[in-house]
Amino acid sequence: MDKSMEKYLAKAEVLIEALPYIQRFNRKIIVVKYGGSAMIDSDLEKQVIEDVTLLKLVGFKPIIVHGGGREISRWSGKVGLETRFVNGLRVTDQDTLEVAEMALGKVNKNLVRMVESLGVRAIGISGKDGGLLKVEKASPEGNDIGYVGKVSKVDATVLQDLLEKDFLPVVSPLGLDEDFQTYNINGDEAAGAIAKAVGAEKLAFLSDTDGVYMNPDDHETMISELTLSEASEMLENGIITGGMRPKILNCIDAVKGGVGRVHILNGKVPHCLLLEIFTDKGIGTAIINDTAERFFQGKN
Repeated sequence: MDKSMEKYLAKAEVLIEALPYIQRFNRKIIVVKYGGSAMIDSDLEKQVIEDVTLLKLVGFKPIIVHGGGREISRWSGKVGLETRFVNGLRVTDQDTLEVAEMALGKVNKNLVRMVESLGVRAIGISGKDGGLLKVEKASPEGNDIGYVGKVSKVDATVLQDLLEKDFLPVVSPLGLDEDFQTYNINGDEAAGAIAKAVGAEKLAFLSDTDGVYMNPDDHETMISELTLSEASEMLENGIITGGMRPKILNCIDAVKGGVGRVHILNGKVPHCLLLEIFTDKGIGTAIINDTAERFFQGKN
């Protein structure tokens, strides 16, 4: 067999490997939280949007929830605003809130443009639109960090309407409190709350980490699947610490809220979404219910 034929057969095998996953998740909702370094690398950004668009075209119902922390910091620097964080949350005064809303709007419409350029209809909204995200003021450990909100209620009507009309929603993490004051929201929290509200089959967090390791210093110890019990035990035993801890807590909360599988993926890996969802081995870590079917039993 010549090399050109081997190349074509390899492509066919990839498609066959993807087929059962396409069948399994046809017409199911997947929420993609897009953030991290992949947002500032134009090539990776293009690949992420290509992945999400392909998911849409093969029958998924994707929703993108994006961050924009680096863009907010960049614009804050341009106008001379100091950037401060408390427990990983940006301190957001009125001036910073205005910059954040502008920066998130810029990111949002750029992502819409990219999706549209690939032939899929997209609509960009924020959590303020249609009463999507209602918030309360966040005060981590009693600290006043300004206009940073925690999600108190989700009305997914606008998202359901957009999905029904075959649009791909792109959501920026802003919300309103009961007095209609705007608040910035942690993107991971917004994505988790939305995924629960729409009954998503999958929630994927695209970040700067490969997944969960049994030993963070040994990349051969990455865990492909964690049940709720296993994840909780690793938190209690101090195996999961640092920046991974809040991510896992978000994952646990989403699965307990009815989301089928929650994935932690490195957005810097080209086409990470397709590799995780449509291949037998996957590349990240999936958090699942204790009773859920394991996909990667041979890899852990």
